[in-house]
Amino acid sequence: MLDQTNSFGRELRRRRLAAALSLEQLGRLVHYSKGQLSKVERGLKRPTPELARLCDVQLAAGGALSDLVPRQAVNTPLPDSGDEGEVWLMHLDEDGSSSFQAVRRRSVIAAGAASVLATRADGLGTHDPAGAGTETVVDASRVLFDQFRRIGQASGPASVLPALIAQTRTLEQLSKRTGPRTRSAILVLASRYAEYAGWMAQESGDDRSALWWTDRAVLLARAGDDPGLATYALVRRALVCLYRGDVRQAVELSERALESDASPRVRGLAAQHLAQSLAADGQYDASMRSLDRARDLLAQDTADPGAPVLGASHVPDVVSMFTGWCLYDLGRPRQAAEVLDREHARIPEHALRTRARYGVRRALAHAAAGDIDHACRLTRDVLHSARLTHSATIFADLHRLAHALGRHPRAAAVRELSPDLSAVLTRTTNSQRITNP
Repeated sequence: MLDQTNSFGRELRRRRLAAALSLEQLGRLVHYSKGQLSKVERGLKRPTPELARLCDVQLAAGGALSDLVPRQAVNTPLPDSGDEGEVWLMHLDEDGSSSFQAVRRRSVIAAGAASVLATRADGLGTHDPAGAGTETVVDASRVLFDQFRRIGQASGPASVLPALIAQTRTLEQLSKRTGPRTRSAILVLASRYAEYAGWMAQESGDDRSALWWTDRAVLLARAGDDPGLATYALVRRALVCLYRGDVRQAVELSERALESDASPRVRGLAAQHLAQSLAADGQYDASMRSLDRARDLLAQDTADPGAPVLGASHVPDVVSMFTGWCLYDLGRPRQAAEVLDREHARIPEHALRTRARYGVRRALAHAAAGDIDHACRLTRDVLHSARLTHSATIFADLHRLAHALGRHPRAAAVRELSPDLSAVLTRTTNSQRITNP
């Protein structure tokens, strides 16, 4: 590790001198201090992937510097999604903190009975071979699903997870009490509830629970004659890997989904996440090609507009938004900030979770581009939403943002923001208490 750090420092110094740049001049270009760069060049400070990509761009190194960054090995494999007889449910304490606990599947059946669409309501508790009345239930469940997604945009996962679990189980039970005419629609809708439950579990910081619900969604979709969700599960697993720092596995899973025979939307989402993974690996050309492919595939999407949407549902142009984030990962923060500014303005005001997610990334891009005062203003704008939504993925980016702003301790805006930013991060860490088995 030390040899790699020293190799990076020597190569950085060689390329800097070849470009006739002083430490101070390069520091202004990448928005690091002269002292910080000096420590990196002398092997006293480990370079970050972000710094390497910024220097790659400014020194036209073509990725040579990024290749020298010591990579931290990912020793924790993707967690098993758990035993089929076990479900992970969220427990909400009186103070708003939450944790996951294992229960047997028979306990989940009891939870389903509490659903507003309980299978014994309106005479649907008996076998109904003709499917009479179930179309109304399916329509109502679709409307309710959209409402859950809206609630999930303005609150933490604990607010929606119990209801999502109950609705999934209720629809499963209802599918056994109706005829084939509507059984497929009910099971496919149940799979969407399960998939969203998986996403909310990931937002809570529990990868195992997220994967359990994703696998459950696949089983339900297959039973409803919708095999495409199995491929989408690869995309979801790729995202989990990416957040865990396992870029290689994220690329592999995304490529498998992209080269499948799934629907254009599923393959488009795979191409989108592949681009994100390639950007995290510093591969500019490959990332941009994958984004182009994602746009082409998503343009071919002919899914029923009345059915629940797979993937982001509150971002008007998801490929453009991902382009901005990829540009940030590729060491082009100024370009990234321009794209993220434009796309963030198009997100609906009520979508607090989505606005917070991309608001933090927008602030990160501006901070990396040297717009420290503006980055602090953007950060302050999203702190309230971040506190409301309790998102593990948003807080991961907030920690990165705090680190980036911490490189400018003398900036008045950073000093003013620091107590509030630290309070949000500390409060969330102490209150969420997520249990990862």
